[in-house]
Amino acid sequence: QVQLVESGGGLVQAGGSLRLSCVVSGRTFSAYGMGWFRQAPGKERDYVVGITWSGGSTYYADSVKGRFTISRDKAKTTVYLEMNSLKPEDTGVYYCAATYGSLRANDYIRWGQGTQVTVSS
Repeated sequence: QVQLVESGGGLVQAGGSLRLSCVVSGRTFSAYGMGWFRQAPGKERDYVVGITWSGGSTYYADSVKGRFTISRDKAKTTVYLEMNSLKPEDTGVYYCAATYGSLRANDYIRWGQGTQVTVSS
């Protein structure tokens, strides 16, 4: 079983940057890839970015392209989300997740507890 622990959230002004980290432990060798989702208050959880452990494939939601970057270390222990030019609409709880099938949103089956990101205008 994979365990995921997020960190790095916080309060930032619009235009600022944050870097989220997700420490991965457990049976990481069988996971296909990792991703980040976010959930704003009163809204559904949205798929933001994803990456295969090989690094060969990535996914970015249109709303974050050019501003967010997902990366991972080759030891399969940590996944990062670099967020630049943050906007108030980026506010939400950010969840790290693991997929064993593909980078499609519905294939993520392991989740962290989430970290709050708040962007003030």
